[in-house]
Amino acid sequence: MVELIHSAQCAGVTARYVLFDSWFSAPKTMIALKSQEHLDTIAMVKKSKTKYLYNGEKLNVKEIYSRNKKRRGRSRYLLSVPVTVEKDGESIPAKFVYVRNKSKRKDWLALVSTDTELSEEEIIRVYGKRWDIEVFFKACKSYLNLVKEYRGISYDAMNAHVAIVFSRYMMLSVAQRENEDDKTICELCFCLLDEMEDITFSRSMCIIMDVLMDAVMEYFHITEAQLEEFTASFIQRLPKYMQEALERKEIAA
Repeated sequence: MVELIHSAQCAGVTARYVLFDSWFSAPKTMIALKSQEHLDTIAMVKKSKTKYLYNGEKLNVKEIYSRNKKRRGRSRYLLSVPVTVEKDGESIPAKFVYVRNKSKRKDWLALVSTDTELSEEEIIRVYGKRWDIEVFFKACKSYLNLVKEYRGISYDAMNAHVAIVFSRYMMLSVAQRENEDDKTICELCFCLLDEMEDITFSRSMCIIMDVLMDAVMEYFHITEAQLEEFTASFIQRLPKYMQEALERKEIAA
């Protein structure tokens, strides 16, 4: 698998994280991806006897879970702990995030991320994208003949067949969206846009400034000179992009 990812990166395919289920989440794989390919892993962890370094002890996923107090309430996760993934003298830091198993409320699942800077919520969100990939392959295999339509041994032919099947899926996805998503009703969208005038950022800034100056004049009864001094001081304190918006308005005027 690491060789395939290396080939993909050499071909120009970029990524921030590698997602996979518990079948591939071995310490050796995670360390190789981090050290050789400079990619972080977000994966499901098996409830196996594999040991991880936690608080100076080598413990498996279940033992780490049992040693800690769980979060209560409606939190998206039950527990988050830092660990060290080790294999053959190499090691990398990681983070375990334990979440509830939606299929069995009394059970739990463990996610691992080798990007320790990611928040628990972000780890859960990113891993959730893997399900869409699973659905994609399931649809390709079950309904678009990814497996059964071609049985040759030519690599080029297999590559072409896969490309054709994926193209089928993309065309069906576009058709489904056009039939079900109201945002793709283009004529209706353009009619609505014609009905609503788009106020530009610079115009909205000018409206705010005019209202502000009127309020200052009304409540503080200052002179025109004082108002100009106040306006100049106020504009200087604004962020640069707001100052530029007001300057464009003055030039246009």
